Amino acid sequence: MEKVISGIQQIGIGIPDVHKATDWYRRHFGMDIKVFEDSATAELMTPYTGGEAHDRTAVLALNMKGGGGFEIWQYTSRTPQPADFDLMMGDLGINVGKIKSINVPGTYDEMEAAGLDILTPLEKNPAGDYNFFVKDLYGNIWQVVKGLDFFKTKTPASTGGVVGAIIGSTDIEKARKLYSDVLGYDEVVYDKTAAFDDFKGLPGGEDRYRRVLLRHSQSRQGGFSQMFGPTEIELIEVQEREPRKLFKDRYWGDLGFIHLCFDVQGMDALKEELESNGFPFTVDSANSFDMGEAAGRFTYVEDPDGTLIEFVETHKVPIIKKIGWYIDMTKRDPKKNLPNWMISALRFSRMKD
Repeated sequence: MEKVISGIQQIGIGIPDVHKATDWYRRHFGMDIKVFEDSATAELMTPYTGGEAHDRTAVLALNMKGGGGFEIWQYTSRTPQPADFDLMMGDLGINVGKIKSINVPGTYDEMEAAGLDILTPLEKNPAGDYNFFVKDLYGNIWQVVKGLDFFKTKTPASTGGVVGAIIGSTDIEKARKLYSDVLGYDEVVYDKTAAFDDFKGLPGGEDRYRRVLLRHSQSRQGGFSQMFGPTEIELIEVQEREPRKLFKDRYWGDLGFIHLCFDVQGMDALKEELESNGFPFTVDSANSFDMGEAAGRFTYVEDPDGTLIEFVETHKVPIIKKIGWYIDMTKRDPKKNLPNWMISALRFSRMKD
């Protein structure tokens, strides 16, 4: 089977209190569809957890406006650790999660009225689109960007889900071997080097950066591709400072953005292509893992600076858990979208006050 990338499935966020975070993201970012909650031992992640398997609880939350989900992730067998330095833009790893808005100025006003910690004024990015940056309750930075596509428009929040990330890099050309050549982000929206107005207010935001915004020229295919929608990766390279690794001397799952995850089918074909480009799997569940309410195969690679990219080949996904309605993705055409009415049934898993 050839590789099929459906889109960004989720961004992983290491936090100290999974239920408090889930409620905050529901109320302020509209991430109100609970796909699963699972407690287990992360046995396969020992290359990134000090050689020892640790327990964790994870919640996957989605937004019916579309976009990827939040995998809200908390250690339960140890205390998750912060970095021993403050993040500066351009540090190596996922600096910022991108979420889409149906009306960026309107979202700015809503978040300001709600008393959220907005870091930057409403400002245009180098492509000429309004955006702004906001901190969540644990200090993670999110960029609110103009949505290019929405699965549903009439939802409680003006924001949708994840449409990408800003990733720190030491060599953007090297990084593009993974993001452009393998993952299909072949369209350069902008490639500029400057001190940027829309970064002012961010940690290190006054510095000069090379910023390269990448999108995919080909529409994504596969079961949930219409739900995930078009996505983007922004690679940034700080010019006059030595960047630090955000997870140096820490474990995957510690505090901050821990990975960016792509929904794929044809994992073996993807493995072959990644290896031929110099990105071998560092973790591979090989057979189907079971997360209680969902199942599949998951793998990880590192980009040239060690940022973790996850791939999930979904085998089973819950649509309406209460009545035991699950979809077996292994019996479907991997390039075919699931019907909209079927994905829309996820709304029955909405979390409410």
